[in-house]
Amino acid sequence: MPDDLRSPIKHHLVLHRIDPEQGIRRFYALMIERDLFGIVRLVRNWGRIGTTGQELVEVFDDELRAGEALEAVARAKRRRGYRDL
Repeated sequence: MPDDLRSPIKHHLVLHRIDPEQGIRRFYALMIERDLFGIVRLVRNWGRIGTTGQELVEVFDDELRAGEALEAVARAKRRRGYRDL
């Protein structure tokens, strides 16, 4: 794909939180995608490392709004102790 058609928005982010003393081993994945109809979706997947976890899908009007939502969720998770993988 030519560089001028590439989006500046980060489309995939995986965070993890591991604290052996508290028995915490969790992941939080965020992904922006377009479905077959061209609808922009932010897919969140989270749970214990080693499981499939849970999933939540949010629909957005455009990629920019989905990117802003991804960054807002990532900031909140980082404040709670999650780190980039």
